Amino acid sequence: MTVKVRFFARFRELLGTDILAEPGKGAAISTLVRDIAQEKKEGYDAIFDEHGNFREFVIVMQNGKRVETADAGKTVIADGDEIAVFPPVAGG
Repeated sequence: MTVKVRFFARFRELLGTDILAEPGKGAAISTLVRDIAQEKKEGYDAIFDEHGNFREFVIVMQNGKRVETADAGKTVIADGDEIAVFPPVAGG
């Protein structure tokens, strides 16, 4: 199974973007993102808190649909999915 993980803005600077990953069958979004982010401590710390949970401001999307970070631990990834991870967005 192959999925694409895209980090945006500051997260992209820390972790890169368009990362192809091969999670195991039944893997959850939070596990996938955590595994990738752990490769760079600063990136991990920007996305996850000291308990390993998504920080409250992180935005996660699966195939263009928002996934509440509280649900990301039980939201299973399917082959071909695209997972996007955003920091808080501001504009005007």
